[in-house]
Amino acid sequence: MRLAITALLTATLVACATAPRPKPAAPGEPLPELRLSPAALGTSVSLTQRLEFAHEADPGGPRSLEALLEVDAEWMQLAGFAMGQRILTLRWNGTTLDEERDPRLPAQFQSAPVLRDVQLVYWPADAVRAALPPGWTLEEGPGRRALSKNGREWVTVRYDGEPRWAGRTQLLNLSEHYRLTIDSRPADE
Repeated sequence: MRLAITALLTATLVACATAPRPKPAAPGEPLPELRLSPAALGTSVSLTQRLEFAHEADPGGPRSLEALLEVDAEWMQLAGFAMGQRILTLRWNGTTLDEERDPRLPAQFQSAPVLRDVQLVYWPADAVRAALPPGWTLEEGPGRRALSKNGREWVTVRYDGEPRWAGRTQLLNLSEHYRLTIDSRPADE
């Protein structure tokens, strides 16, 4: 099973780390880590994805990346590819997050936010809510999710398909100032 969100973030971060950029906006509210078990997804998925990542501080514009995501009851595995080269592999078993990274991947790239975003986008709302610290809420409606703290929305996720991993998904992170667009399809297509 493959989840492309991580791969896109990696490629974008590689590009952003090397490009000159204007002074970024101040970070917003630090977002909570979720650290949900792979089994909490409630199903197994295997996806190929095309990710497009745009950070407001990157004058080069959006960056694209290919990814593979696999989730079953034991593991979440994500592989990211840029220009046909694997640049990142993440493995999460519910306790330990292991990564293999290309040496060209910037040191400031952190895999924990990738895990958080994957889980925020795909895991069931009840599982996400149970992992949130006090003050944080997750609201969900048709085709949409919003992560808020004390009434202020920090992350919005919009879905074009059902289940959540079918078709196009857009994540807008107002705290860390980026937009992620994920186009997914089953890996066996």
